[in-house]
Amino acid sequence: MNFDDRYPPQSPYSTGLAGRCPRCGQGRLFTGFINLAPRCEVCDLDFKFADSGDGPAVFVTLFAGFLVLGAALWTELNYEPPFWVHMVIFLPLTLIVCLGMLRPLKGLLVALQYRNKAEQGRLEE
Repeated sequence: MNFDDRYPPQSPYSTGLAGRCPRCGQGRLFTGFINLAPRCEVCDLDFKFADSGDGPAVFVTLFAGFLVLGAALWTELNYEPPFWVHMVIFLPLTLIVCLGMLRPLKGLLVALQYRNKAEQGRLEE
């Protein structure tokens, strides 16, 4: 019996977005804001397999850029406010959207990596 068979399959979306262990769904995935824990405190899954790289930052940049830039352009075209209004509204909005999305997306990518058993490519010798 495989050790993973002791735990029912977890949705990578619910566990990843909530920052929970992708195997048991109970333990915490993060120790800090975006620092991965070394292992799950509930099922003892080692998180060394997890390497989300720059993936979360890329998705956050694309999605947040689309939302915030779209809102800034809409505001400019409809109201033509002075430049400082853009800075007061859209600079904090950019930070809030980017930081708010970074941790859930990193958790999601790690959970999907676990679910799909993704690893680095290896050359056959």
